[in-house]
Amino acid sequence: MAVRFPLQALALAISTSFLLTACSDENKTAQPDAPEQAATAPSESAEKPTTDSTVSPEAVVSHYADLAHATFEDALITAKALDAATDALIENPTAENLAAAKQAWLAARVPYQQSEVFRFGNAVIDDWEGQLNAWPLDEGLIDYVKAEGYQHALGNDGANANIIANTELNIGGETMDLSTLTPDLLASLNEVGGSEANVATGYHAIEFLLWGQDMHGFAAGAGERPASDYAKGDDCTNGHCDRRAAYLDAVTDLLVTDLQWMVDQWSADTEGNYRAELVSIEPQAAYQKMLFGMGSLSLGELAGERMKVALEANSYEDEHDCFSDNTHNSHYYNGKGIQNVYTGTYLRVDGTELTGASLSDLVANNDAQLDQKLTAELDSTMAALGEMKTRAEASENPVKFDMMIAPDNAEGAKVINDAIAALVEQTGSIEKVAAIVGVDSLQPDDAGHSF
Repeated sequence: MAVRFPLQALALAISTSFLLTACSDENKTAQPDAPEQAATAPSESAEKPTTDSTVSPEAVVSHYADLAHATFEDALITAKALDAATDALIENPTAENLAAAKQAWLAARVPYQQSEVFRFGNAVIDDWEGQLNAWPLDEGLIDYVKAEGYQHALGNDGANANIIANTELNIGGETMDLSTLTPDLLASLNEVGGSEANVATGYHAIEFLLWGQDMHGFAAGAGERPASDYAKGDDCTNGHCDRRAAYLDAVTDLLVTDLQWMVDQWSADTEGNYRAELVSIEPQAAYQKMLFGMGSLSLGELAGERMKVALEANSYEDEHDCFSDNTHNSHYYNGKGIQNVYTGTYLRVDGTELTGASLSDLVANNDAQLDQKLTAELDSTMAALGEMKTRAEASENPVKFDMMIAPDNAEGAKVINDAIAALVEQTGSIEKVAAIVGVDSLQPDDAGHSF
C-alpha cells in the first residue's frame, strides 16, 4: 500500500515554492474504451537498444534521471488535459463531457503508473506520492454513498463525513471550516482523524468524482455517476452540485501543481533539485535506488498488495482502480515502468521513444546470459499482464480484474497467478543483477508477503 507523507506539510511546501473502499453490489453500465495509448499490444516487448560496450556508469544514472523526468512530464501533460476536461464538464455538464473527462482520466493513468517504479528507492517520490495515488479510500469522506454494502475502515470517524454536503467537519473534537473548497484545504484533509482511509485528493478521489461507486461487486460494469451531479439549479441530482464542481475543480488543480513540483525535481535545468543530488552520488548507490525500485514494485507492491491481497481475499474492495474498473491497465503500466528502467526505453505520450544508456547495457557487458535472462523474464511478465489486459478489454464478454477475483472464477485466478509468478521470478533476477553491478544485499520490499 501507499506509504503516506505528512500531506498537509507537502501541500504547504508546494503552494509556496488513504481499509476498504465501497465498491458494492448492483447492476452495471458499459465503460468508456481505454485511450488509444493505453491499448498498446500486450505481447509487444520493449526493443532493446544496441549494447554499447563503452557505456559509462554516469551515463546510466543520467539517463535514468532523464527517464524519470520524461515520465513525470507526461503525467503532468495528461493531468493538464484532465484538468481541462473536468473544467469543460463543470461548465457544461453533459453526458458527452463526462465521458470525455473519464477518457482523460484513463489516459492520465498511463504515464503515472509507469512512474511508480521511481517511487521505491527515491524518498523524494515515496514521501510525496500519497497525495496523488493513496488507496484504498473511504469515499464517503468526499461525497454521497449508498449505505447498503458500503464497507469502510472500522473506527473511521470520517468515513461518512461527506465534505461536499457539509460546510463544517468535526473529527476528534476539532471543528474545521469547509465552506470554501480549495486545493490546500483538501490536502489538509488527507488522513484527517488519523485514518489512512481518509483520502481527499489524488487520482482516486478524482476517479470517484467521475465514476461514483461501483455498485456491482463481481459482475460486469463500473460506477455510474450521472453528469447531472454537476448540473445547475433544478437539474442537479443528489444535491450540492455547486460544491461537487468546486471540489472537482480544486482536486484536479492540485494534481497539476503536485506533478509540476515533481517534474521540477527531475529537470536537468534546475540547480539544487533531486536530480542534481542523484547524479552526484556514487553510481552503485544510484544503481541501488534503481534496482530497489524495480524489485519492490515487482514483488511487494504489484504482486503482493495490488494482486495477491485482492485475489486471496476475493475482495473487489482491494482492486486499485475500483470505481472505473481500470485496474488491469494500472497493473500493466506498472509492469511496463519496471521494464523501462532496465532497458532504458520509454514511449512518450506523443509517440516518440526515449532511449539511452541502461542497466541492461551494464549487465550485458559483465554477464550477457543474466542480461538475456532478465530481459526475457520482463517480456514474460508483460505478456502475463498483457493477457489480463486483453481479457479485460475484449470486445465480447470482457472480464475485468474485479470479475477475475470472484470466488468461482478459476480461469481468472490463473491469469492473475500467472502474472504474480512472473513478477516473483523477475525479482529473483533483479537481485542477481544487483550483485553484478556492485550493489550488496538489495532486499527488495516484499510488503510482508510470502510467495
